[in-house]
Amino acid sequence: MRVLLVGAGGVGTAITRIAARRSFFDHMVVADYDLARAEAAVAALGGDTRFSACRTDASDETAVAALLKEQRCDVLLNATDPRFVLPLFHAAAAAGAHYLDMAMSLSRPHPERPYEQCGVKLGDAQFAQAEEWEKAGRLALVGMGVEPGLSDVFARYAADELFDEIEEIGIRDGANLAVEGYDFAPSFNIWTTIEECLNPPVVYEADRGWFTTEPFSEPEVFDFPAGIGPVECVNVEHEEVLLVPRWIDAKRVTFKYGLGEDFIGKLRTLHALGLDSTAPVTVATSLGPAEVSPRDIVAAVLPDPATLGDRMTGKTCAGTWVKGVKDGAPREVYLYHVVDNEWSMREYDCQAVVWQTAINPVVALELLADGTWSGSGVLGPEAFAPRPFLDLLTAYGSPWGLREQ
Repeated sequence: MRVLLVGAGGVGTAITRIAARRSFFDHMVVADYDLARAEAAVAALGGDTRFSACRTDASDETAVAALLKEQRCDVLLNATDPRFVLPLFHAAAAAGAHYLDMAMSLSRPHPERPYEQCGVKLGDAQFAQAEEWEKAGRLALVGMGVEPGLSDVFARYAADELFDEIEEIGIRDGANLAVEGYDFAPSFNIWTTIEECLNPPVVYEADRGWFTTEPFSEPEVFDFPAGIGPVECVNVEHEEVLLVPRWIDAKRVTFKYGLGEDFIGKLRTLHALGLDSTAPVTVATSLGPAEVSPRDIVAAVLPDPATLGDRMTGKTCAGTWVKGVKDGAPREVYLYHVVDNEWSMREYDCQAVVWQTAINPVVALELLADGTWSGSGVLGPEAFAPRPFLDLLTAYGSPWGLREQ
């Protein structure tokens, strides 16, 4: 297998460090708009000749398709932010390559009733092309990070092995991470964080379909394992709610994120000031007027999450809470995956959140390379057998857990 990895930021760099310890692929081309960043990711691997670096523009699907063909890559692994999903998705199709991402094509709120009805949903633009991918015999595995990704694998595992009927599947994400020296230092890409937290959250109910609510709705306190403890979680727009019901029979599907009152307050302030906007505004610079997105300005003034690991302490937990019936009796479980930042920094020199995101696409690539997972079309993680994934995740040295509620 030859892989084109597009994006050498925190997650992309973590992908290279995880993949370097595995033997399932022949070569990985690490491509980024900033060539120096791609070269740094490769150089850190100590001369592993299976990796090379090059420059590419993720927004230029023609150039990316040409690069896929030039490098004879079988699969494009997208480690960029969601703005670049569609050009990379189209580039892979044009080059006849398989495709894998960790976030899906962007949504657009309903123009009149944004907090009641869905407009364009996450992934709609990709699923609209499912038939073309299936006819071509190519696979687009979408939403294969940690959330979405591992959380969806947990949902499939619960449906297959733990329940006869499912009342609700709820993704619950929480952490006790702290970053020394910063009043506000998000542990993940702020562009993506703003997008998912300030968009109308989507909820699925079997008798109603998909619908939306106001941001940060339905707060609840969820008790996370591994010493993290109780964290208040709120509804957030996320891909799992759009993916799970396509393959799993559940009466309700939700996604709630443990943001905390302070973080929510800062996001509300950004929104009130218009700093969450992606529409360019004219800014005076030393070189004259420039068109800049306010959200990009916010990202530019905050620290790069990938650089925060040595100042960060604590653990992050991604997991799937499932409520239903097994053998005629009610049952609730929480399937989860915890990463301790001290461990991920010591073992991989990567902070916990980006490392936890990065391991899952590498595991998926290995299952595709050895034929354990196979398919064509636009498919989510729920479309595949979960047990091989969970077993291989453990073999990578990162076990998962199950707690009866």
